[in-house]
This record gives sequence, C-alpha cells and structure tokens, in this order.
Amino acid sequence: MLKRLATGALAGCLLLSVAPAAHASATPVRFLGERIVPHALAVGNYPVGELSSIDYDPRTGEYVFIADDTAEGPARFFTAKVPLGSAGVGPVSFTGAGLFRQPDGSTYPEGSVDPEEMRVDPVTGAYFWSQEGERSATVLADPSIRVARRDGGYVRDLPIPDDERMRPESGPRRNLVLEGLTFAAGGTLVVSSLEGPLLQDGPVATAEHGALSRITVQTRGGTILAQYAYPQEPVFAPDAGGGTGVSSILAADPLDPSRYLVMERAFVPGVGDKVRIYRIDTRGATDVLHTPSLVGAQVRPVRKELLLDLDDYPLSKVDNVEGMTWGPRLPSGERTLVLVSDDNFSPNQITQVIAFAVR
Repeated sequence: MLKRLATGALAGCLLLSVAPAAHASATPVRFLGERIVPHALAVGNYPVGELSSIDYDPRTGEYVFIADDTAEGPARFFTAKVPLGSAGVGPVSFTGAGLFRQPDGSTYPEGSVDPEEMRVDPVTGAYFWSQEGERSATVLADPSIRVARRDGGYVRDLPIPDDERMRPESGPRRNLVLEGLTFAAGGTLVVSSLEGPLLQDGPVATAEHGALSRITVQTRGGTILAQYAYPQEPVFAPDAGGGTGVSSILAADPLDPSRYLVMERAFVPGVGDKVRIYRIDTRGATDVLHTPSLVGAQVRPVRKELLLDLDDYPLSKVDNVEGMTWGPRLPSGERTLVLVSDDNFSPNQITQVIAFAVR
C-alpha cells in the first residue's frame, strides 16, 4: 500500500465521462467512463474509503470492495451495484457493509491487520482476502491469505511461502507485501503478488532502475506450487520520496493458469500517480520458489506487455488506483474491466470507479 451503512442503495456519484478514448479504435481497450463516490459516504456504521480492491460477484451481479485501513473501523468490506453498458457507467449504489471476524468471532482490533485484496471464490462464493502483516522496530507479524464466509466469519488461513515471513533481515518490506490476489484455472489455483521486492531480493525500484518482486501460485487447498519473478518498471519520474509497486493481479482468463493482468502503480510527490496495467505470461519463466535471493540469480522473469496506461484516457485525474476486476460482458462481446481507487480518507483524493471495455 503506497499511502499518501447507508441502508439499502446509496448513489449520488458523479459521472465524469462516458466518451471513448480518441485512440480506442486502434487498441483493444475502450474507455467507458468513471464515477466518483462522495467522500466518506456512510454505509451502515462505516464510511466508504480506502478501497484497495474490487471484485465482481456473478452470484449477485454486485461488486465487493475491501477497505485497507482499520483505523477508521474494524477490518471490513462493502457491496455495491455498478451498472455498466456500452454508453458508460451508471451510479454506484452501495448495498451493504460487512466485518471480517477472527477465529473467536471477534472483529479485528484497530491496526491488527492491513487488508489489501479480496476475491469471491468462483467455486463456493466464499471470500478470500490478503493482508500485509507488519514490520516495525517492535513487531514482526506475518502477512496472510484468509478465507471468510460471506458474512465475514473466519474459515481458515492458507499457507504462505517461507520467504514471505517477516524476519529481522529478510522477508517483505513494510507496506510492500501481499497486495494482489486472484483465482486462476477455474478456481483451482490461488495466485498472489507482492507489492515490492523482498529484502533479500534487492532494492526497490527507482527512476534509474526497476526491481524484481514475486508472484506465488498455490492450490486452493494451500499447497504452494511455484513462484515467479515479476520485473517492475523504474519509477516514471525522479523519485523525491515516492515509490512504485504491484497493487493488483487478475487472471486474464478464468480457465488459464498462466496469463494474468498486473497493475503497477507509482507515486512521485509533486508529480502525481501513474497507473499501468500489463498482460503477463508465466510460461517459460523460472520457478524461483527455492531461490533464496534474486540478487545476481540467473532467472527468467515473467513476460509482460502493456495493456493500458491510465494517462492515455480522459479521466478527471489519475489517483491512487489499486484494484481491478472483470465485470460482465457487454452485448458487443467485449469484457468489462473495472478499477477502483483508494482515497486514503484524504479530502484531496477521490474514490474512483473506472470502467473499460476490452476486446
């Protein structure tokens, strides 16, 4: 995470654009539009904000969002309707809020977890969600992938690779941990991505060089199958205290175990945000599950190519976009790709829901 219950349906979100991008006819991506959710909109007892993920639930036709800060309330999620069509994006209507529960049934205390990505299990409809753990001078808490019932009740944790455990000299950097999560191969695989490189895998990306982070593939039962190196882009402008990282991963096709979309988001103070989505392919990449360090290692990262750069589309602004999901298909046969931004509960940032049509 790069920082900086209105009962029933709540809308009132502003439609900013529905016109396709000028270059849409020459690319496989067509801009549908965006909506801005009112700042700190109340849903139940909780304000909407810090939404770091979005997923489409075909069982209900609704979307689920996770909030990544427990300072504004216990670990929680929201549901909403987002009408999509060839003409644009309809009003975002929130339909409910839920709380994640610990094994004893209690909610998570303030600051005890840092939720990041949430996916609806295509097999059972349960919720899988990742959280980043903690690294500080006094606390080393491992990240996790957790399974919850649809009411938020705890079911179980999935194992994590040993290299993702928080240790004094190794493991994930603070706030650069399990940011991405997706299902693949018909729901038989769970795939997760780290936001930044492990301590033992070298420095974070700068304007002068990129970095290597890791993508982990495991079975839905938890068996860890493989890890792949993901090549992050250099920071897009001279770095004055910002950074970059992988904020979301999404199976490119629900039945394909090797192709994914990866969202990279960078922020540079005084310049702003850059968000790009890449298509990647793990076929031919080196399995680095048993590679202690990527520094100097002879590994072949995943292949990647740019799908879209948000700077190329007529958005009101490019903010802290962190989540993405496939929505329903349009009558044209195009797939809808829906994004959400994390406003950090800052009045200077916005909660955006952005939609594209992808051929």
